[in-house]
Amino acid sequence: MQAVRLAEETIRRLGEVYGEIDDSDGVVGQGAQAVVDAHMQACRAARADPQRLVAHVLGDASDVTDLDPLGYADVLGPAGLARMRQLAAQALKRSPRGWAEQYLMERLIKAQGDVDALIALYAKDLLPCGATHLRIAEELDAAGRESEALAWAERGLPDTSTQAYVDGRLVDYLCARYTRAHRTAKAVSLRRDRLRAERSLTAYQQLRTAAGVVGGWETEREAALALLREDPRQERGGRRFGGSVLMDALLDDEDLDAAWREAPGGADDRQWQQLADLSRTTRPADALAVYLRMVEQVKEPTGDRAYERMALLLQGARDCHQALDTMGEFTAYVCALRAELKRRRKLMTILDRHGL
Repeated sequence: MQAVRLAEETIRRLGEVYGEIDDSDGVVGQGAQAVVDAHMQACRAARADPQRLVAHVLGDASDVTDLDPLGYADVLGPAGLARMRQLAAQALKRSPRGWAEQYLMERLIKAQGDVDALIALYAKDLLPCGATHLRIAEELDAAGRESEALAWAERGLPDTSTQAYVDGRLVDYLCARYTRAHRTAKAVSLRRDRLRAERSLTAYQQLRTAAGVVGGWETEREAALALLREDPRQERGGRRFGGSVLMDALLDDEDLDAAWREAPGGADDRQWQQLADLSRTTRPADALAVYLRMVEQVKEPTGDRAYERMALLLQGARDCHQALDTMGEFTAYVCALRAELKRRRKLMTILDRHGL
């Protein structure tokens, strides 16, 4: 028993000073693990007391050694583990929000395979985003209780009249379940609700995929774009950064005519360039105007990143001139640009490398 006390005292003292130690090489961590191994061996020899182990696992010093209570299972035996669970429950009652208490209780319940007790533990602190509901659903799935799992997952969704945040993993889980059960209309409805709440390109893409399965994307798309068009975040005023989700959706669909109509009021520089890149052959004059405007914007910054961006934009402009059969104008433009910026030797090198 003396060896147990000595190991615990060592761990306690290590916990007091660990925050002030630079352990970037991991030496202290290795030493801590050696102390844990010694503690476990001493507990085996002394037939450790569950109450003492619970106090030890819940102590602040356990953060240093990352103690796993189940590492002592063979020492405690079934009766000792049951006693440890009882003591852990008492500790959790005293500190219901304590992370160490919750972790200890969770590990002990899992070790005994008590799914209902595990669900009851999780259900005491349900996150409003649905992440805890998903965790419960996954545990029930693992236990083969799929209908209960689905019910718990559905309970994690907020009321459709609100726009509360919901964990995307929960939505993915439910849509996958609905699709497997050939309840595709439910999956589309859920994706539609998420787009209404999130107004993101990802939500739009996921709705497109779900609606495509049932062949109803054209009708669904019209309503989705109308929703994005009414989004107050759509009003960007032609800022250089932070373009609208509507523009992202149109570009993702490669609906270029619609994107050109929306761009003046809702596109940022990233979206303008993407639009130009997609339109080099179909609308070369419009794309060329975008490239030339952006070249002017990157004249002032210096450095490799700015120079590579200028070269990329000039390559796009060259493609547009080729489509317009006006390569003479491009050559004259590049010559004038090089003359203007000739003191930037690194830029000249990069332009040479790109054949500009």
